[in-house]
Amino acid sequence: MTLQFSVLASGSTGNAFYIESGEEKILVDAGLSGKKIEGLFEQINVDPHELSRILVTHEHSDHIKGLGIMARRYNLPIYANEKTWQAMEGQLGKLSLDQKFHFNMEETKDFGGIDVESFAVSHDAADPMFYTFHKDGRKISLVTDLGYVSERIKKTVQGSDALVFESNHDVSMLRMGRYPWNVKRRILGDSGHVSNEDCALALCDIMDDETKRVYLAHLSQDNNMKDLARMSVEDVLKERGFEIGSRIELHDTDPAQATPLYKV
Repeated sequence: MTLQFSVLASGSTGNAFYIESGEEKILVDAGLSGKKIEGLFEQINVDPHELSRILVTHEHSDHIKGLGIMARRYNLPIYANEKTWQAMEGQLGKLSLDQKFHFNMEETKDFGGIDVESFAVSHDAADPMFYTFHKDGRKISLVTDLGYVSERIKKTVQGSDALVFESNHDVSMLRMGRYPWNVKRRILGDSGHVSNEDCALALCDIMDDETKRVYLAHLSQDNNMKDLARMSVEDVLKERGFEIGSRIELHDTDPAQATPLYKV
């Protein structure tokens, strides 16, 4: 069975990602209300009762808001590293012991034939990590919420057929926007978020002959726009010789609209 996935929701107001192969159906993060997440699953005709498990990237509310609700409602196991568990457990409500599992940093686990590899990112959370998914020579990588893209991250996600990659903000919009300076400094810092330009420059180093699709993710509601992010990234990639629109497709993501299931 091949891999297929949907970016259920992505943005500063809530994040959730879905990936499946055969009977294995994984939700990564649950950063919206349970009702909203169920509505997103309806959009892609997936029944949440069929979910196998939930993986967590980090404890910020836009990634775990509906985590406890989803786990209880569908009796799902949750996987996160130890420091993330310590940071988020008090926010989830009551969970049974058989729903709590550890997924260590820089570890690979086999879930129903999908090899899931975790890797560290630089972000202002307890111990944030994201994931690559491997199946039968296919690879999908999920990379958001990072202040900068290290060489280690680039190497980890190279060879991906599809990338979900952070393009959080336009630097000029952020600098001129309404946020107080301490918040702007956090976003711009090495533990904050990746800008449109830095996203594009990182993709130039990451994308190879395997890459078919890139989903621009975790756009700021206040400091970015879909058209601006896509144009900014596309311009840099075209300047570097990448064939955008023919060999490589750029796709938007949305905090309230799931992307169609895509099979690799």
